[in-house]
Amino acid sequence: MATEASKLKPIIAAAADKFAKHRDIHTVGDLLAFWPRRYRSREADLGAVTPGEFLVGVAEVKSAHTRPMQKRRGTMLEVVITDGRHDIDITFFKAWGHERALVPGARGIFAGTVGSYRGRNQLTHPGYTMLDDFDAGDRRDLIPIYRSVGSLHTWTVTESVRRVLDVLDDVPDALPEEVRTRRNLVSRTDALRGIHGPDTLEQVAAAQQRLRYEEAFVLQATLAQRRRASAGTATRARPGRPDGLLAAFDERLPFSLTAGQLEVGATIEEEMSRELPMHRLLQGEVGSGKTVVALRAMLRAVDSGGQAALLAPTEVLAAQHLRTITRMLGDLAEGGMLGGAEQATRVVLLTGSQSTAERRRALLDVVSGDAGIVVGTHALLQENVDFLDLALVVVDEQHRFGVEQRDALRGKGATPPHVLVMTATPIPRTVAMTVFGDLETSTLRELPAGRAPITTHVVPEQAPGGWRAPGPGSPRRCARGGRPTSSARGSATTTPPTRAR
Repeated sequence: MATEASKLKPIIAAAADKFAKHRDIHTVGDLLAFWPRRYRSREADLGAVTPGEFLVGVAEVKSAHTRPMQKRRGTMLEVVITDGRHDIDITFFKAWGHERALVPGARGIFAGTVGSYRGRNQLTHPGYTMLDDFDAGDRRDLIPIYRSVGSLHTWTVTESVRRVLDVLDDVPDALPEEVRTRRNLVSRTDALRGIHGPDTLEQVAAAQQRLRYEEAFVLQATLAQRRRASAGTATRARPGRPDGLLAAFDERLPFSLTAGQLEVGATIEEEMSRELPMHRLLQGEVGSGKTVVALRAMLRAVDSGGQAALLAPTEVLAAQHLRTITRMLGDLAEGGMLGGAEQATRVVLLTGSQSTAERRRALLDVVSGDAGIVVGTHALLQENVDFLDLALVVVDEQHRFGVEQRDALRGKGATPPHVLVMTATPIPRTVAMTVFGDLETSTLRELPAGRAPITTHVVPEQAPGGWRAPGPGSPRRCARGGRPTSSARGSATTTPPTRAR
């Protein structure tokens, strides 16, 4: 009997090295997780194929004969296979080794890219295996087709998976029986057999539904464990003070905060006032006011005697954040300087491209606590960056940073800091639950007064003739600026607001 953790080589020695080299498949579990990309009917329809198509199917050898090659030594083998209605030619330029297997009346599985010669479809040096070798007693109607594994043919992968399934007993099931019954899901063993060796497409659908549900279930269970572990972590409460930086900043605001900004701000205030670390995702379109919400949270951290760090994905964005914050704070960002306000703090920038002198001054301000707000890139994560009392971490553009990067910055606090993550990428709640499952989610859904409306467009990756902004008006741009970017799912572009808040 084999287990999913068993090494593959003792079971399938001939193909194990190629599985490891080309697909990073080392264990039985890895192989069972290598799903077929599609399925073909066992019986080939040779009349439906066209040049350039990859053919896989069962056919019978109708005729076979060898003849000398005209321009070089040796003999070539010409075979005609049939599905009973249509024929297709097969050519081997080296007959040796093939003429014994490919005799009239023999049935086999043939695979190769269809070409054309003298007006007839043909296969040149296709892969094949005879049904006696493949297991003539297996009459499943569907043949699984796998992604290429080096020079291995798809039926070699199929046979390798079959060998594993033949010796595999019931595998441990990650889903409790109660959940499987309530969701009408097949067992994991049945799902693996259904995905790799189905009789019908209905079995494939049932297997895929079960395995996809398991993936989501395990992910959510892992994230729930993370949240439970975080719930047992204590930190310092950061309640702020009524006559501090935040109050002075709010008095100077030349505009009124939106209802959404006030609501999210109140939530952040309540969570920062607890001795449980805040972990919150703030999402909203460009111009919805995320920066103001984040800045108010950072000022609350400073008012509580701590420091705040804003982590940006690029130096350009870090410098942009520094300019925005210092402009909005005015003399409140000039702590220790002539003309600075009484409650003022200091805002410093820390990036990898700074000169040695600039970096030394910034590091000194950070470790001494003179800098209440530190803006930077991945340079903030380096070991030589020490904070006096890191109270809040703000991360811009979550999709550029992983959990490990956030944890590295969290570890720089004497106690675990509160964490606020900002993203301009629209994230449906279902995606937010899985990708950002260790974060609570808040969304800004309205624009401040006087802002130009924002429109978002999804552009196909292969848009013919390039992409033009629909309709009159200013050109559209990506949410973070620059040219529209593309991905496998297309490009999302956004009309910029008049100015950022």
